[in-house]
Amino acid sequence: MRDRLRLAVPNKGRLVEPTLALLHDAGLIFDEHDRSLVAHVQNVDLDILFVRTSDIVEFVSDGVADLGITGRDLLVESGSRLPVVRPLGYGRCRLAVAVPADAPFEAVEDLAGLRVATSHPTVTRAFFGDRGVAMEVIGLSGAVEVAPRLGLAEAIVDLVSTGSTLAMNGLRAIADVLESEAVLVTNPEAAEQRAADVAAIDTMVGAVIAARDRKYVMMNAPARQLRELEALLPGLESPSVIPLAHEGMIAIHSVVGADDVWNLLPRLKAAGASGILVLPIEKVIP
Repeated sequence: MRDRLRLAVPNKGRLVEPTLALLHDAGLIFDEHDRSLVAHVQNVDLDILFVRTSDIVEFVSDGVADLGITGRDLLVESGSRLPVVRPLGYGRCRLAVAVPADAPFEAVEDLAGLRVATSHPTVTRAFFGDRGVAMEVIGLSGAVEVAPRLGLAEAIVDLVSTGSTLAMNGLRAIADVLESEAVLVTNPEAAEQRAADVAAIDTMVGAVIAARDRKYVMMNAPARQLRELEALLPGLESPSVIPLAHEGMIAIHSVVGADDVWNLLPRLKAAGASGILVLPIEKVIP
């Protein structure tokens, strides 16, 4: 068994920057060296392997890497049963069936007997097969959205995030195949034999993800307003309450959802809070 754990991550594409940001925010210290094949983490017994996103599932399945970060769509497409340690909350998109905007097709059943181009042939066949729709899959490795325009296929199955790429190519979605996002996967043998190491990586990564959805709120208030203010603060646990030097005044500290802050602040002020501070959180370990 290797002394150092190995984590495979994408070397190109839309998952690269958020993946590197996550690892750095988790406290891993490493030099990317223009994303050469291997980066040695200085403060953890971990090596980061930069490989093609489409190869990560294979690297982890074969035990070349103990952990990997890839898209859920690629994991499903591979047919692998690698354990998902946790979803990572970025790279969200959907695999969708799309057709030319001026085409008469409104449902997947309308594509029976026609050609569908995709870089996800396994998932596509399973999707149409489950619905009893016979069609021909045209496998492409890239530029799937141009297939109808070039006459290669009447429809496509491709990843969609905002839908702008479909619109630019004169396409519209008619059905969703699956939801995808970046996921952390592990090799089953590593999960068993190096459970503590895998758990340590998962804990630090999870702490960063949890912190991104929360803010730390501090405020001063009259002690008599505590019950009303506490009712407004649905944090991880009961808020921390600290007596202040001025009699009858307290400081209240709490962790709240980032999405709640906009509506929460005026309500706190109306309930008597003052000197309100909203701070980012680096990590949260429940």
